[in-house]
Amino acid sequence: VANEGGKHWTINEVRALIRVWSDKNIQQQLEGTVRNKRIFEQVAARLQKFGIDRDWKQCRTKYKNLKHEYKSAKSAQDSGSTSRSMKFFNELDAILGHSTVEQASKSDNDESERPPEWTEAKSEKDSIG
Repeated sequence: VANEGGKHWTINEVRALIRVWSDKNIQQQLEGTVRNKRIFEQVAARLQKFGIDRDWKQCRTKYKNLKHEYKSAKSAQDSGSTSRSMKFFNELDAILGHSTVEQASKSDNDESERPPEWTEAKSEKDSIG
């Protein structure tokens, strides 16, 4: 998929992006929005604090690519194929692995009323993995 900005992301840069992305606040902001430039400007600003110089577009592109790659790896895994795996799969699975449940229950729950199990899900996942 597109390589915006020309410069490849290093492993540390991707790890930092995933660390910022794993922030519950960022996840909640990304969940319901299509116009997400402001969110990715925040992400880029946080990466800047780690000494990583990426603009919001590069962050959004990398985020989309990682998400796409994760979904491909996940569906290959679900269909029983072990050939398709990716770097950072476990990290992304901790963030994205529960999103299908959230999307399904979102329609019958008001945005402000999140079931408590959603907030606890991450810590349970961490102890299982």
